[in-house]
Amino acid sequence: MKYFSLSTACVCAALLFSACGQKNGAPPKPVRPVTAAQAVARDVPLYLDEIGSCTAFESVIIQPQVSGPITGIHFTDGAELKKGDLLFTIDPEPFQAALEKAAATLEQDRAKHDYDVAQLKRSEELSRTKVTSPQDLDNARSTAQGSAAAMQADQAALQTAQINLNYCSIKSPIDGRASKRMVDTGNIVTANATPLLLIQRQDPIYVDFTIAENALARVRKYIDAGTLKVQASFSDDPAKSRIGEFNFLDSGVQQGAGTVRLRAVFENKDRLFWPGQFVNVRVLLDTIKAAVLVPAEALQVGNNGPFVFVIKEDKTVELRLVKPGQRQGGDVVITEGLKPDETVVVTGQLALAPGTSVEVTPQDSVK
Repeated sequence: MKYFSLSTACVCAALLFSACGQKNGAPPKPVRPVTAAQAVARDVPLYLDEIGSCTAFESVIIQPQVSGPITGIHFTDGAELKKGDLLFTIDPEPFQAALEKAAATLEQDRAKHDYDVAQLKRSEELSRTKVTSPQDLDNARSTAQGSAAAMQADQAALQTAQINLNYCSIKSPIDGRASKRMVDTGNIVTANATPLLLIQRQDPIYVDFTIAENALARVRKYIDAGTLKVQASFSDDPAKSRIGEFNFLDSGVQQGAGTVRLRAVFENKDRLFWPGQFVNVRVLLDTIKAAVLVPAEALQVGNNGPFVFVIKEDKTVELRLVKPGQRQGGDVVITEGLKPDETVVVTGQLALAPGTSVEVTPQDSVK
């Protein structure tokens, strides 16, 4: 019986000691490792991202304007051509012969006209002395006029023959790059029917793209303000980019697609862009002055919307609801809820709650 009383006393004493220990010294809350970054303020572009395609500034399909066999090709496939460069020669002999015939016919009719004019003068002199009848005078005048008209027709035929002969030498109408030729020497081509070559001017170059119709009013605002620029780059190499000038806004919305076509023009001396190539298009509407940016990883989404963890001076965190804007590379614009120079948690958010103590550590040490 004494043994039972002693054991009971020991147990009670132990329980009392334990209760006193819990009351006087609660275990400290754990400190969570995080990485952090300061919010910064800088000017950033306001933009729309689209997909576009490159289009030649000028594009010409060369066709013959006279028929005949090709007797000469004076360029190499893919050559850079200048306006006026000789491309093809069509056999000129038939056209040279036609020119000479037209010239001979003109000379023949000119001689006849000279004779008819002399006859008219004689008839006029005789008519004044009443030696010839009025009918003879009318006949002489009509003959002279007819030969004059024939001579004019001959002059036109001579010019046509000269033009056709000139067409035997096909020259480049623009500066541009030659495609692969579509005929070879000896091929017989037909006037206005046989394609010979495609020439595309690549400098400058167009980039065509579309925007959604609900963005049209916004884009037009910046077009009218003169601030709109267009940036083109490649998905596999974003560093290769170039700023171009807005050039064209289509006259209507494309039915069924709900989009509007736009065009920008880019300098392309180094042939960075190629006709038919797809590019990423960023429509630079304006510049946001002193925008607040944080790393994109800092932005979280909860039941109440987007938020970030802000590290306070006492090294505890505060959950701050924010309003995000556009991405800017690896950062995101915060339009509401955060001030420049405030420090936000970048990684390690899963272990955090409002009031949690944190220790800022190097980036690679937080998983």
